[in-house]
Amino acid sequence: MDITIHPGKLRGSLTAIPSKSQAHRLLICAAFAQGETKLICRDTNEDIEATAACLNALGANITRHSWGYHVIPASKLPDEAMLPVNESGSTLRFLLPVAGALGVNATFIMAGRLPQRPLSPLWEELERMGCHLSRPTESSIYISGKLRPGNYSIDGGVSSQFISGLLFAITLIGQGSRLNVTGNVESRPYIDMTEKALALFLKNGALVSPGEITVEGDWSNGAFFLAAKALGSNIEITGLASDSPQGDRACAHWVPALEQHQTISAKDIPDLVPILAVVAAANQGAVFTDIRRLRAKESDRVESVKNMLSALGVKSHSDENTLTVYPASFTGGIVNSQNDHRIAMAAAIAATVASADVTVLGAQCVKKSYPSFWEEYGKLGGNYELDLR
Repeated sequence: MDITIHPGKLRGSLTAIPSKSQAHRLLICAAFAQGETKLICRDTNEDIEATAACLNALGANITRHSWGYHVIPASKLPDEAMLPVNESGSTLRFLLPVAGALGVNATFIMAGRLPQRPLSPLWEELERMGCHLSRPTESSIYISGKLRPGNYSIDGGVSSQFISGLLFAITLIGQGSRLNVTGNVESRPYIDMTEKALALFLKNGALVSPGEITVEGDWSNGAFFLAAKALGSNIEITGLASDSPQGDRACAHWVPALEQHQTISAKDIPDLVPILAVVAAANQGAVFTDIRRLRAKESDRVESVKNMLSALGVKSHSDENTLTVYPASFTGGIVNSQNDHRIAMAAAIAATVASADVTVLGAQCVKKSYPSFWEEYGKLGGNYELDLR
């Protein structure tokens, strides 16, 4: 699906969708807790659905309702399981250690760029502690065996998702197991989110359902409309907690700060770079450091951001670990989303200040995190045309 957006400001109010990051974590805790959980989560997306489907394959009974998810925890584990993680890196990296902790022989089925995204050193640590992993096909991973209690260790400089996955695993293993994180830790706020999710369920060392939990609003996706507001649209956004543990809450600081030229580390906020680059270009420019990990996202996000900006008349430059965005007026143009939801949504916000139409190729990719994005955009007065060819 391609979308052509006619330039124009947005106007109106919207409520932030539930946090994808928190929903993943709460579903996993609930799936292996004592007692049923009512998870209030009015909106879903492809990544959250992937986690729910995989947890069902591991023995839980998770059903979707208009208000969210009803989770009946796993009472009997399967010997073998097929886990369709789709394109969700969080689902794969969280549940690979979980399957190992449970001792379930599991095949993870991947799609998109996920088979190319890194799994080392998590892979090696799981094998060191009792599991065997293999790649039966390019798009699948098979894990067998069972993780043993003990002292786990992992480098924190590749992905916080590895650390979160191991935190879930050692919670299930128990027996005094510990996790030692070495090196520089990337995306520390996401690890904090995992620890806070586990704390909601942990009671005397065991996972126990608190009954009903509401997933908080998503700062990562709310950032796009906060950016539109900063660029002149008249928008009010509700449902974003100012005390949220989400790392992307930093957009509340960086979006207005970009009225001036800034140097911004992407270390803890890699998902914000596409939309912050748009805001920077419309103002005084910016330099983004610590961007190396962006190359292993749904797209090579450094190149995708540069290509998006170039298509809309903005110059940028990158080296191994730095992206420089220069100030410019947005022209119209054709943006290839590269199947990256954050590129598609960033281009849509750029269209609000462009001088001519902006066409987004592969606009359906927003389903990964924000399926209702285009509907919300239209409700706020965004004027666009669909091409479903």
